[in-house]
Amino acid sequence: MSAAAGHEVVLIEDDEVLGASLVQRLRLEGVGVRWARTLAEGEALLRRGPRPSLVLCDMRLPDGSGEELLLRLMPELGAVPVVAMTAYGGIAQAVRLVRAGADDYLPKPFPVEAVLDKLATLAPPAGDGAGAAPPRAGEEEAPGWRSPPMRALRAAVARLARVTTPVLLLGESGAGKEVAARALHALGPRAAEPFVALNCAAIPRDLLESEVFGHERGAFTGAAERRLGAAERAGRGTLLLDEVAELDPALQAKLLRLIEDRRFLRVGGSREVALEARLLAATNADLQARVAEGRFRGDLYFRLAVVELRVPPLRERPEDVRDLALLFLAEAARAAGREGMALSPAAEDALLAHAWPGNARELRNRIERAAVLAEHAVLEPADLFPERGAAAAGGADLSLAAARDAAEREHIRRVLARCGGRVGDAARALGVSRTTLWERMRRLGVPGS
Repeated sequence: MSAAAGHEVVLIEDDEVLGASLVQRLRLEGVGVRWARTLAEGEALLRRGPRPSLVLCDMRLPDGSGEELLLRLMPELGAVPVVAMTAYGGIAQAVRLVRAGADDYLPKPFPVEAVLDKLATLAPPAGDGAGAAPPRAGEEEAPGWRSPPMRALRAAVARLARVTTPVLLLGESGAGKEVAARALHALGPRAAEPFVALNCAAIPRDLLESEVFGHERGAFTGAAERRLGAAERAGRGTLLLDEVAELDPALQAKLLRLIEDRRFLRVGGSREVALEARLLAATNADLQARVAEGRFRGDLYFRLAVVELRVPPLRERPEDVRDLALLFLAEAARAAGREGMALSPAAEDALLAHAWPGNARELRNRIERAAVLAEHAVLEPADLFPERGAAAAGGADLSLAAARDAAEREHIRRVLARCGGRVGDAARALGVSRTTLWERMRRLGVPGS
């Protein structure tokens, strides 16, 4: 008997061939099935009970829309997982349903094993009436997750960790999108498998396809041996494509095929390889705007953004600033052999007053620099914000040069914040080259993201 034995599924499907096939196979696996051919029958089954382990519902039925039925009943079903079944033309409808609270969808045709997978990942152990497992003890109280916006994000992550639905993580550079992605991985059934993150903006475009899909020996000059790409190295774990907005159009098309077919070719290869990993994507760009401008494929956006999670910037969660600062300080002090370092009350106030255009990454950079360079064990505002050090010490430089630097520093900070921390976009807005902007940021003490 399989691991699915003991579960019970309510199946709402009018196709006699598909319905009979699912019922027969699931019962062979020890799964109980109650099969309804219409919305009315399905609603009666669900209201009559007992409560099933999983609801599997077609989107188009003789007497109406499966979407309408599930939207009406999901509040009553509570923790019972809901999976929509749909033909290709109905994927947009299924995506709407997932965004409204359903757990996942299955595009037809699909193997019966896909339903068994959903039972394994979505349903609680057979006979456990407690519903879905709660988040791991203490994780909501981890540094960086205590503020109301992050608690809300943490609740969404805990729910989505159980499913294979694609998730698009949105947020400014340095806000913690990869942290959220790692939480999605760590809280789910793939936690023991690899987590592979690939920054699409950090790899030259002519090498990116090989980095994602791998290559065969001799595929191009310098390819002396076969190399596995991120999609293959992730195994049955999780693949995060960070800064996915930076993919060029040709690679966007290949990524769309990867999502739809779950198969890919290594560069220079002729044998298809199966994608077994869960796919997550992240970006600090406005993908909807890029779709409207023709810079990003609309069909790829809708496949990546089945569920969107926004990671709030640090300025929207001041409750997390002190916790993160103390965590980063403990790590930096330990690495520098200076355990016991602390923040003065004035330093804490300065941290809370800062706008953090570079988010948590900027906070970490400032803490690490101060932990290494400070001459004392208790950090003061001047250690964290050396560009303000002279004024904080009462010896402000009143020269025109200092005023010019202060104005330029503040303007660069504002433009970086408006561009979500993206140095390339900020350089274009300022009318200078990326190299020039980096040099001015270094000279003026503006942290990069």
